[in-house]
Amino acid sequence: MSAIEESIDPNLKESKSVARKSSAAVPFNILRWRLGAKPKRQADAVAREEPLEIRVRGRSVAVTMRTPGHDRELAAGFLLTEGIIHRIEEVVAIAPCLEGATPENIINVFLAPTIEVDFQQLTRHVFASSSCGLCGKASIEAVHQHFDPVESKMTISAKTLTQLPERLRANQQTFTQTGGLHAAAIFDRSGKLLVLREDVGRHNAVDKVIGFGFLSNRLPFKAHILMVSGRASFEIMQKALAARMPIVCAVSAPSSLAVMFARESGQTLVGFLRGESMNVYSHPKWISAA
Repeated sequence: MSAIEESIDPNLKESKSVARKSSAAVPFNILRWRLGAKPKRQADAVAREEPLEIRVRGRSVAVTMRTPGHDRELAAGFLLTEGIIHRIEEVVAIAPCLEGATPENIINVFLAPTIEVDFQQLTRHVFASSSCGLCGKASIEAVHQHFDPVESKMTISAKTLTQLPERLRANQQTFTQTGGLHAAAIFDRSGKLLVLREDVGRHNAVDKVIGFGFLSNRLPFKAHILMVSGRASFEIMQKALAARMPIVCAVSAPSSLAVMFARESGQTLVGFLRGESMNVYSHPKWISAA
């Protein structure tokens, strides 16, 4: 083993020793390189990533790689955006599965006895909406079987929209430590931040803010904006539609299917929202110049 490898080897022990901690950031000793200078050991923080198994009535329905924290919101948001639950009254409890080997990574959603769940349909629906099971118009039509196009009377000024990325970044506490997390946030039409969540998965971050709205009985978000730190994908537009959000903004680019989906779902889709500029890909009528 070389001197450089020996200097990094303590990471293995560190990663095991902190595996059960709840912090979203994991400390490591790393070797910092700079050309023209001698490599040096220093402390660093890395975004935590662990699996979360979501169960409904004790039956596994999904496993997602996520940053631990706000797991109840993640489970609720996931099930809502997949069309499995619709109202807070349908949920009896959301709790860790204490019988599992790793209860911190298994969460069970208990539904009211009157709620019927077709687990076969759930498996097909999750596969189709989260991967390449469907494409193009077929994907959009499949989602619209569960969620109608959104209707809203809200408007927001272009100036307010341009202020959102800075407000998002200012509240990304774990990203400041690690540089390795996505963020999703809900803002009202005045640009006030309602909730922000961070996660290694951009879809998980969106599920968490929507789950927050669901569990706090604030849905639908008909007069709110979803802001994401990365790109806007089809899945993100689908999740926003499930929460009835009329406007989705992204710091980066949208995908072609996201644009198609937004146009058919009545959503305003904004991409490359940076500085004083933005690209509006659909339904610009909800953005005012004033």
